[in-house]
Amino acid sequence: MVEIRFHGRGGQGAVIASEILASALFKEGYYCQTFPEFGVERRGAPVQAFLRFDKKPIVIRYKVYHPDHIIILDSVLLNQINVTDGLKPYGTILINTNKEISFYSSFFSNYKVAVCDATQIALKYGLGTKTAPIINTAMLGAFVRIHSFVSLDSVLESIKEYVEVKQEENILACREAYEKVRFES
Repeated sequence: MVEIRFHGRGGQGAVIASEILASALFKEGYYCQTFPEFGVERRGAPVQAFLRFDKKPIVIRYKVYHPDHIIILDSVLLNQINVTDGLKPYGTILINTNKEISFYSSFFSNYKVAVCDATQIALKYGLGTKTAPIINTAMLGAFVRIHSFVSLDSVLESIKEYVEVKQEENILACREAYEKVRFES
């Protein structure tokens, strides 16, 4: 079983991202479970979403305490909460940032780090506003590039099903992040 934890802020699309990824995985024959955890339910408040998937039915029903991978939609959260809490050794951390991998590698030496400037990509395609870009589909494109669990085509198909506004822009953001993510090989 593979488990993923998303860290973001309300309005960035972490919950929808987990649902889109679960849908894409389901299309490729996986059993999936995804659900959110909210603190204060308001835009900008920290949010977590959880996703687990496997080729066998999933019978557990609790939040992800020991993820294999973490997706961080807001790099400011790195200074506010312990995003690596429970992350399995040599797990992957995907960070939305304009900084280079080397900036984070010394902090996360036991993990594989990937970075993508999803904020700039979302702004380029007019996703959200200048002060609150919606970066979820870009982060999914980056995630798909660094992991071979699911195809980009399945994610793009699921974006069409889950995203009602600016579908083409979200697809373009996903594709661009797929090309621009930087990761340790």
